[in-house]
Amino acid sequence: MEVKWYGHAAFLLQGEGIKIITDPYEPGAYGGISYGPIKDEADIVTVSHDHSDHNYVAGLPGSPQVVKGAGQHQVKGIVFKGIATYHDRSKGSERGPNTIFTFTLDGIRVCHLGDLGHTLSEQEVKEIGEVDLLLIPVGGFYTIDPKEATTVMEQIKPHRVIPMHFKTPKCNFPIEGVEAFLAGKKEVRRVGGSTVSFKAAEIKEGFEIVVLEPAL
Repeated sequence: MEVKWYGHAAFLLQGEGIKIITDPYEPGAYGGISYGPIKDEADIVTVSHDHSDHNYVAGLPGSPQVVKGAGQHQVKGIVFKGIATYHDRSKGSERGPNTIFTFTLDGIRVCHLGDLGHTLSEQEVKEIGEVDLLLIPVGGFYTIDPKEATTVMEQIKPHRVIPMHFKTPKCNFPIEGVEAFLAGKKEVRRVGGSTVSFKAAEIKEGFEIVVLEPAL
């Protein structure tokens, strides 16, 4: 499976002849997103919540099938499990709901946390289940902060972690950069680019935080 990080919470995951895009942003959203438009076609797009920096399906080429909301969704032979959570620490009263998605691609169990705004309950951890690759927001303010992200990572116990939703030169939201999350952590690999590949037989061994550069 190949993973490309466009920026913010948007990724392209390719495997099994299937292309999945997560949380596509609208360029210019909220005056804080200056990542470029996503031009790749996808078969499926997941949307964690209806904010324009995460739900800009209209800007994608082609006609991908959209997966939204809690519950089980089967699309093109892939089962997506949506887990209802919140965008804040106040059960959604500040920023509304958020959906965590888990799915398996190329034998790799993926979990995209969307704009998770709180640490997880025991029930939420149980619903997420085993995770090989965790895509986790780490910037804080609108989502879990670096400390909370570390806690959530330890709750889920994935084999690989890719940080997302942090401050970059093309994201001027009042959030932290990735270094605040990486501080004190040893198992860090800086790819130096926007793409990385994983194999099912290898990803289940050990632990690593993989840091990508935005593609757009």
